[in-house]
Amino acid sequence: MTASLSVRRVLGDHPFAEIGKPSAVAVSEDRGLVAVGGDLGYLQWSGDGTGGSRWRQHRVGVYGTVDLRCRRVVESRWPVHSVAFHPTLPLAAVGTGSYDGGYFFEGELLLVHLESGRVTSVLRGEREVLKVEWESPADLRLLLAPPDEEEDEERAHTHAIEVVVERPDWGAVASSSVRPEELGGRWIAYERSAGGDDETERLAALTGEPWWEPRRLVWDVRGLADGPVLACLEEVLAEAWLPDGRLDWAVPDEEGGRQLVVRERDAWVNVERRRVRYVGRERVSEPPFVARVSLTDGKRLGALTLGRSVTFSTRRDGWLALRATEAVMRRRPQPVDLVPPGGDTPTRAVTLNGFDLFNHPFPIRRAGRLLLLQGSEREPWRDKWVVEVDPYGADEPRRLFPLDWRTPARHLFGGPGVEVGGDLVHAGAVHDGAGLLPGNAFVVRRSLTDGAPRWEFVADHPATAVDGDEDTVYVAYNSVELVALNALDGTVRWRQHLTVDGQPVVPLSLELTAADRLLIGTVDGRILDCSIAP
Repeated sequence: MTASLSVRRVLGDHPFAEIGKPSAVAVSEDRGLVAVGGDLGYLQWSGDGTGGSRWRQHRVGVYGTVDLRCRRVVESRWPVHSVAFHPTLPLAAVGTGSYDGGYFFEGELLLVHLESGRVTSVLRGEREVLKVEWESPADLRLLLAPPDEEEDEERAHTHAIEVVVERPDWGAVASSSVRPEELGGRWIAYERSAGGDDETERLAALTGEPWWEPRRLVWDVRGLADGPVLACLEEVLAEAWLPDGRLDWAVPDEEGGRQLVVRERDAWVNVERRRVRYVGRERVSEPPFVARVSLTDGKRLGALTLGRSVTFSTRRDGWLALRATEAVMRRRPQPVDLVPPGGDTPTRAVTLNGFDLFNHPFPIRRAGRLLLLQGSEREPWRDKWVVEVDPYGADEPRRLFPLDWRTPARHLFGGPGVEVGGDLVHAGAVHDGAGLLPGNAFVVRRSLTDGAPRWEFVADHPATAVDGDEDTVYVAYNSVELVALNALDGTVRWRQHLTVDGQPVVPLSLELTAADRLLIGTVDGRILDCSIAP
């Protein structure tokens, strides 16, 4: 299959985009290289966690110090603490890991081969590696967390074990070849750092731009009339790009926007508020809200403070449903506030059974009805149905059809979708206690009359976004793949791994603005303005 997608331009492009928020930096002046460890972020917010299965958010990128071009990017299972170039070999050591929150300190020592891109995990067993430092071509000094808290719980979080591992040729070290008995050493005081600020300053210095900051997670993107692009992303409530590719305006925010609804002169932005800070011993968080901003300059025109987090559902005629997503209330009925077209406040509310961010997300684009998912009253994750909320109808939602079209019914998660040709096309996944199994993610086209399936497409990774028209349905996956499906029969027209300058990028949001133009918001904070060949 020949891919028909080409990237016309990249909005929000910036040096070191591929690694997200930096956590470790190493510079090799003689090689002209810089290695950066970073975090692209969770694919989850209070209203949707369906795109995070099988996702690895941590990265190590290798860049040129002169042109800052990305040479290579590799994934890490755990947060990256430290990076060090080998004194003579084309090799970098990478220390990774984290505390599991209960007992164990897990992680790896990685060797990244700079020329081939091969990555070798050299420890036999999992250990958090806090720091790596080459003392000589043969000797690698490590600071390790203990395997667990059994020996000394308090010291385990304030000290590290100092070890020197010797190998005559680190380029030939095999996987899992460093044995646990080689990792004994003396305890030294070690202060763990949350990281980020110092590394950001170092990268800013390399770019020559003191204002440089990482961008991450374009949660929603919309094309406006006459060519501008509107987006919301991590730590940005909303931003607008002019047709010529220049940034028009941006509204910084502590956490950022998650969903957009564009109207004639303004836009609703669903603003996340999950971060917790301590005032004395009390946990405090800011109240979530929905902002209304001007499309002209981003000025805030108003806000809805409902006292709870919400998720948007929309209807083509402009009706907006705000469904409560409070996790502490997920077993209880919760309100759905309804805002009329052109209105600034809800005019009525209906009640749905509880919501959680895996079972019930159901953002359907281009819908002629307000479509949501509702489960049973006592156990809302069970017996889920696609329901319609009618702004002019009853106070109770109307059941349309079960979420699962098979018998016996499976436990399905929600997902994004789009209405095409009077039918519903939606993504989802089959729940399994072992996690998302290969082939358990799906996209299905169904009749909106009775839920009967027209076709089904299966995948190994969850969909992050869906859009399309009566000809083609476009599905973005957290595996870096974009798949174009024939809207009539679900066959694959083409599939493509997304790249920018030869490096993979993960699509997080989509909008089909015309039959030949697709906007893609990426996990690394960029917006791809793409052309689709006929």
